[in-house]
Amino acid sequence: MKFRPLTHSDYASLKPFFAGQRYALCSYSLSSVIAWTNKVYQPYGAVQGDSLIIYANFATHKERSHLILPISPGREHTPEELVDISRQTGYGTYWFIPEDYLDRHAANGLEDFFDIERQEEYDDYVYRTEDLAKLAGNRYSKKRNLIKQFERDYPNEAGTVRIKAISPEDVAGCLEFLERWCEEREPDCDVDRDEDLACEWNATINALKNIETLGFRSIMLSLDGTTQAFGIASQLTETMSALHFQKASAQFKGLYQFFDRECARRLFPELEYINKESDMGVPGLIQAKRSYHPVMMVQSYKLSLKE
Repeated sequence: MKFRPLTHSDYASLKPFFAGQRYALCSYSLSSVIAWTNKVYQPYGAVQGDSLIIYANFATHKERSHLILPISPGREHTPEELVDISRQTGYGTYWFIPEDYLDRHAANGLEDFFDIERQEEYDDYVYRTEDLAKLAGNRYSKKRNLIKQFERDYPNEAGTVRIKAISPEDVAGCLEFLERWCEEREPDCDVDRDEDLACEWNATINALKNIETLGFRSIMLSLDGTTQAFGIASQLTETMSALHFQKASAQFKGLYQFFDRECARRLFPELEYINKESDMGVPGLIQAKRSYHPVMMVQSYKLSLKE
């Protein structure tokens, strides 16, 4: 099995493998897999029959290198097939195994072949698109109040607020806003010291620079002609989108809540669910994601081949 690095130019040829993609963890978005490429993390791919095998290589933390479940449009791989792939490749660890895979294969000897561990920091938050688009009911009253304040301060009829899809011509403005967004959060936004933050930072830049080639849907918001928010998403399953990157300036009260609602209304309104990825164990992210009342958590597990 011959692996080679995956780049943005591979997206179109590999996308057919993701037809009917069934796993609800955001790590199974091809758009995201490629966008996260950087000097620390490099995804590799190999085609084996009807399947795409993806290996994530970490240059500085080899213990984090891993496979994910093989991607095939027509079938799901059994535990025995995972063992065969591990032996062929020499890679014995699978990350981002959704709980429903364990449920389906518990009777197929999964625990005979692999040690199973939880990856709680990689559990994904999933919401109903309709809930976030309408924010109905008492539990969202604080969000609606903040939105009303933003709309009062920046009335639509004044023409100061503009929302549109991100085009290549908009990328420079979005990158400039990303710098400002990080400055607003100093010293917590130190991409030189925090490796995970640096990876997310670079992934956002990669997504913006390849906004038309990696299958994303996107929107941006400008106030008086200056970019103040953007959101980038992809389709994950037949019923679920994944909102990978969402940034909004903290300088305007209610902007984040207003823009989050617009993302739900505009990016994939035809899909029932939105996956907003994991909280990575960060207290602020935990609080923010829980405040929008997820309808489910997609649990993540790690499989390690037994000796």
